[in-house]
Amino acid sequence: MKFEDLLLETGGFGRFQILILAILCLARINLPMHFLLHNFLAATPSHHCAIPHQEAFVNLTTEEVLLISIPRKPDGTFSSCEMFSQPQFHLLLNSSLQPENKSIIQHCQHGWVYDHSQFTSTISTQWDLVCEQRGLNQATATFFFIGVTVGAMVFGDLSDRFGRKTMLQLSLVCSLVFGMLSAASVSYTMLAVTRTLTGVALSGLSLIVLPLGMEWVDVQHRTFTGILSSIFWSIGNMLLALAAYLVREWHWLLVAVTAPCLLSIVCLWWVPESARWLIAKGKVKQAHRHLLRCARMNGRKDFACLTRGKELEIQTHALTRMATDKNMGGSYSYISLFRTPVLRKISVCSGVVWFGVAFSYYGLSMNLTGFGLSIYLSQFVFGAIEIPAKMVMYVLVNRIGRRQCQAWTLILAGVCIGANIIIPKSFSSLRSVVAILGKGCSEAAFTTVFLYTSELYPTILRQNGMGYTSFLARLGGALAPLVFLLDEVWRSLPEVTYCAVAVCSGAAAFLLPETLNARLPEGIEDVEKPQVKVPPEASTPEGVPLQALLK
Repeated sequence: MKFEDLLLETGGFGRFQILILAILCLARINLPMHFLLHNFLAATPSHHCAIPHQEAFVNLTTEEVLLISIPRKPDGTFSSCEMFSQPQFHLLLNSSLQPENKSIIQHCQHGWVYDHSQFTSTISTQWDLVCEQRGLNQATATFFFIGVTVGAMVFGDLSDRFGRKTMLQLSLVCSLVFGMLSAASVSYTMLAVTRTLTGVALSGLSLIVLPLGMEWVDVQHRTFTGILSSIFWSIGNMLLALAAYLVREWHWLLVAVTAPCLLSIVCLWWVPESARWLIAKGKVKQAHRHLLRCARMNGRKDFACLTRGKELEIQTHALTRMATDKNMGGSYSYISLFRTPVLRKISVCSGVVWFGVAFSYYGLSMNLTGFGLSIYLSQFVFGAIEIPAKMVMYVLVNRIGRRQCQAWTLILAGVCIGANIIIPKSFSSLRSVVAILGKGCSEAAFTTVFLYTSELYPTILRQNGMGYTSFLARLGGALAPLVFLLDEVWRSLPEVTYCAVAVCSGAAAFLLPETLNARLPEGIEDVEKPQVKVPPEASTPEGVPLQALLK
């Protein structure tokens, strides 16, 4: 007897599952509002060196003061990081003449002046994280994703040991605390530390929400669950654009995107622990209590009437499995992901895929300039395009399978990134269309990988597997912002890097097994042996007793 059989007896997919998914999806909105916050938190507005004794030039316009004080770049714009050691008044007569003596050009000596028309303040303007300190600005995102990377390892293991719900509650409480501390930061060091800890905390939310929802739904609704959860990521993406547009000061923006965690903490009390996990851990009575609640809410009184018989049957099933199959008992670690041949292949290939998905996704998501749109509109459009991409994936993953969808969405995302390398910047409309298509493909790959990975690993190792793959994904997310610094070596090198990684990781997806219409594996032996496919139309007829399912 499989857990899906028990779940079908309790109603399969009804009001109980809808309530759980609604609460979990609400919690998921918090994620993109922090994961992509760097676009606004660390935005660098136009700036130039502060000019000393500017009040002495009362007879000159602002443009003329800049002309005699700041050298121009080859494209004609004023330099952001250099100034003349002394005013060059001769440039007022002929501004096209640029000093040949480079010794009179120096780095900014008196700080910077920023354009506050778009942002009241960001961490760049607060602590002058520009020019020589530009790396520290980009490192803010890297610190956050390092925290997410560490959290993936911690929460992946702990949620398999202590339960999904307990770790999800801990994740939300810590996210709220560290998020508010980030908003109260009085130094760059404090911000870096608190953002790293926020990343650790949010990693638990990222890891646990989808598997917890998936473990409460039947085979026929797994795809729907994965896509629905992913759509709420996109909604959070668009809400971030709205929040950033309304709140232009970085301290209050952090408060605005962290506050929703409080609502999620309150709502989470109505979500039960995963019955799959409880049975796998031998906690049969708790699992039975949650299954009874599920049956009652779904209107399956026949399940509730057979309470004692059901509990005995579940208990017998669970204890028998644990006694006869080593894979359903004992303790597991990340090493268990590499002990058997099929699991080892899955772990290596899915790790490469996750790294490529996150690396290309954040490479696209954190590059909102150069497309002829404002940063707020770009963020909103990039979030909005994800929703139709998910709708398309909802159809495709059930038609052509998870493996093909995973591979081709990644490859197409890489092709779009590569295309924008050769499209001239003057074709801003075409570049915008290609970038939006690439973002759609990248999000489709992210949507698929969550669903796909949840189906690849057995229940007893699912959170370990999600923790391991999420670790590699967050490693990709941590490296993605730093790749932008490679433009100092070659202007197109960041895009070439994102393109190559996306295409190569897409090719690795072809090596993974297909999971379309397959039962969720419960033990390691379910992964190592050929998977049993469940026809899409298969379901438990109304009124069929559970004993019939055992035949």
